[in-house]
Amino acid sequence: MNIVKAQKRSENLIQKLVVLWEESVRETHLFLSENEIAHIKQYVPQALENVEHLFVAEDDNGQPLAFMGIEKDSIKMLFVCPKQQGKGIGKQLLQNAVTKHCVKKVCVNEQNPQAKGFYEHLGFRVYDRSEYDEQGNPYPILHLTFP
Repeated sequence: MNIVKAQKRSENLIQKLVVLWEESVRETHLFLSENEIAHIKQYVPQALENVEHLFVAEDDNGQPLAFMGIEKDSIKMLFVCPKQQGKGIGKQLLQNAVTKHCVKKVCVNEQNPQAKGFYEHLGFRVYDRSEYDEQGNPYPILHLTFP
């Protein structure tokens, strides 16, 4: 596995990452309806194109296994292919973010206890909670920080 910074974000790469995003969301965001997933999916390509730093974990054939987006000192997105979860890929991406990019913050859906547990296991701690997500939807968000 290789972690690469996506300097050139081709349409092909964006399409592959959207597929990976959807597979991951269906596995971990069980609180979202089909309509909500379809609605959010419309905005994923733009988010991938515009995030400040985009890192992709690839297999030996260059196929994406996971990706992470960073803005300033915050992880804005971290998604792992369901078949690859639990194999340390997310951990490697996160450790890279903390050690090389001074990441200190991340937000997770409260209804995604797997994500909360993952970040807490790696040293992040909840410091705040919001009733609504960034789009104003009634999905509580936990704000975590790394000491």
